[in-house]
This record gives sequence, structure tokens and C-alpha cells, in this order.
Amino acid sequence: MTTSPLKKLQIVNAQTLRTLLEQQNVTLIDVREPGEYAGEHIPGARLVSLSQFDPRKIPQDEDTQLVLYCRSGNRSTIAAQKLFEHGFTKVNHLEGGMGAWKAAGYPTKINQNAPISLMRQVQIVAGSLVFIGTLLGAFVSSWFLLLSGFVGAGLMFAGITDTCALGMLLAKLPYNQRSRI
Repeated sequence: MTTSPLKKLQIVNAQTLRTLLEQQNVTLIDVREPGEYAGEHIPGARLVSLSQFDPRKIPQDEDTQLVLYCRSGNRSTIAAQKLFEHGFTKVNHLEGGMGAWKAAGYPTKINQNAPISLMRQVQIVAGSLVFIGTLLGAFVSSWFLLLSGFVGAGLMFAGITDTCALGMLLAKLPYNQRSRI
């Protein structure tokens, strides 16, 4: 474990988390959205999504390590800061998030009946908006090309910052709020 620049936030890798899970010495919190959790999550993880994050829902147990994770590590870092502001003294998060866990070849719990992933939803909506904007720009008014440009700029921003406004908006839809597992 190493300390990140954020005060008191410890970073654990997938191998360390696996060991903690085997020793039953961890409280594992998934801070992704319910639809993401329903689709696939690390066995033993409990969902407390960042969009409705309440530090009071997180147990402070001195006997176990608290580990947060998300898709890449950004949301778990934000959730950790909220926990520190609420008085937590030690918080861990999974370096590289769910992607690192899967890359290490560790098991996940998959639900084939879950809604499609947020990333795919973003791709479908963004692609549809670009396509429609291009068609309307070609056949109705060139002003509709601004729609395609706006979506393209949003995708560039999402790629650079690893935060996606469209994804956050889609996460609030009712079918993405259910964590059917």
C-alpha cells in the first residue's frame, strides 16, 4: 500500500484487495451507479453510489479495511474525500478500479439481465445525436451541424478529464437506478 497525495487515502492494488477479501478483512464499497453495479461487480462489494453518497451509510469498523472502488478510480477518490470530511481517518481505494481488478483476472459477479453499461448508453446517445445533427445539417439547415460539434466537444472533454456529463445524466434515469442482482 502507498499513500496518495490526498491526505490519509491509501491505494491498494487488485492483488492486495484479493488477499483482504480472502481473509474476510475488508469492507468493500462500490461507488458506481446502480446500473453499473447490477451489470457487474466484485463479489462481496456493497453498493453506495457516488450520486447518492452518504458517509453515514459506510460502517467504521476498526477490525476491517475500508476499500472503495469504481470503474477507474476517480469516483472512489471523490467518495474518499467525502468520508474524510465526515471524520473517517483511514480510507483505501482500489488502484485502477474495476478495470484493474478484471485485468488481474479476478472474478466478478455478472448479471446478464442488467441494463446495458453506462458507457454503451453514452456511445448510443452521443452517436445518435451526431448522426441526427449531421443529417439535419445536410438536409434542413447547416445550423444543425452545431449539435454534432457540441457532442464532439463534449466527448473530447470527457476523454481528457475522465468525467462524462452525459454519463452522469444517463445514470439518473430510473432504469439505471435499480441495482437488480
